[in-house]
Amino acid sequence: MKIIIAGAGAVGTHLAKLLSGEKQDIILIDENEERLARVGNNFDLLTVNLSPTSIEGLKEAGVAGADLFIAVTPNESCNMTACMIATRLGAKKTVARIDNYEYLQPRHKEFFASLGVDSLIYPEMLAARDIVDAVRMSWIRQWWEFAGGALVLLGTKLRASAEILNVPLHELGGRNIPFHIVAIKRGNETIIPRGDDYIRANDIVYFTTTKKYIPYIRKISGKEHYADIRNVMIMGGSRIAVRAAQYMPDYMRTKIIELDLNRCHRLTELVDDHVMVINGDGRDMELLNEEGIRNTEAFVALTDSSETNILACLAAKRMGVTKTVAEVENIDYISMAESLDIGTVINKKFIAASHIYQMMLDADVSNVKCLTFANADVAEFTVKAGSLITRCAVKDVGLPKGATIGGLIRGGEGILVNGNTVIQENDHVVVFCLGMMIKKLERYFN
Repeated sequence: MKIIIAGAGAVGTHLAKLLSGEKQDIILIDENEERLARVGNNFDLLTVNLSPTSIEGLKEAGVAGADLFIAVTPNESCNMTACMIATRLGAKKTVARIDNYEYLQPRHKEFFASLGVDSLIYPEMLAARDIVDAVRMSWIRQWWEFAGGALVLLGTKLRASAEILNVPLHELGGRNIPFHIVAIKRGNETIIPRGDDYIRANDIVYFTTTKKYIPYIRKISGKEHYADIRNVMIMGGSRIAVRAAQYMPDYMRTKIIELDLNRCHRLTELVDDHVMVINGDGRDMELLNEEGIRNTEAFVALTDSSETNILACLAAKRMGVTKTVAEVENIDYISMAESLDIGTVINKKFIAASHIYQMMLDADVSNVKCLTFANADVAEFTVKAGSLITRCAVKDVGLPKGATIGGLIRGGEGILVNGNTVIQENDHVVVFCLGMMIKKLERYFN
């Protein structure tokens, strides 16, 4: 595929790095020559120094032959305009990064499509949803629902108290166990497990299951003693913080601590009355004590500094907070955050990349997600009539090493899969694989 990325900022650069590794034809454009130089010298892609809204510039960049045009500059208007121009010049699909939630309402989709903007992405909003999912259950590090919750993915770190340690997976209960272990993160290694693999203490284990069996997984994971979350403290009044506060369940009490007084005044206009806004430094231990940190179950650090967020979460854990969430935009720090036992890591680059990677696929894929701690992806494929996956039982399909089927949704019902399962046309199949392998799996579902 020929893919043009407009904007060599954090999101655009991360996308360019990922997609260049996929052997795609990548062109990265930006007005800032220095940003382009930092990327172009290290990766297999073409950089072009021009304005993303220049008609002549986009013509020179070859937008007429682009399969996908991605506009991810920090400027929403620039992104929308660039996509409109790219469509008129012949780009097949366009994606624009935005920061206006109103644009995402379903009733506006046809309007933007008529203008030449096929898809909109608001990473901050998606990040806020991930944060709320993370704090709903104190013992879970990552949570994701398929088909409205018919099937769920959850990731949790297993301590020495877990019941399923050091037992080969094929001995855990046979075909009738109500879950499927789809990935194990052990140190810096990600494992797509087979029957003879087993779980060790401190592994992060990713399960697929149905909602009624979540209490059972909590029990065998040794997490029944974890307190339910009722009080949440957010450090940093960013746009993600505002959205997260708006999405928090009504039974949770939320406080936002923000250092800038003017931003505090603005926050009081943006959030509901039941959200308390506090002017102060979230790193100030005395302030945190005054605001009840020792009676707070979840602490969320969302400042502009990855280092500050990690350290603040560590301090919160030392003060007794059960669940910590840190925004870590520096990818090099993510493994460090995991090793320091930060509960959940939020990274807008990964979130944006998951959404955009979905548009590259030829198969009918309704969801793609990157597992933050693990070098693995998960995708929800809709099975086409006569596709390879329907011709035999799962055990005989011959999926490549490093891929596994976590479950399927048939007629709105979540179903766990074993080797004898036969997948049918129109099933929604949840597939897990090691990083950036999804493209190779398309042929099984088309």
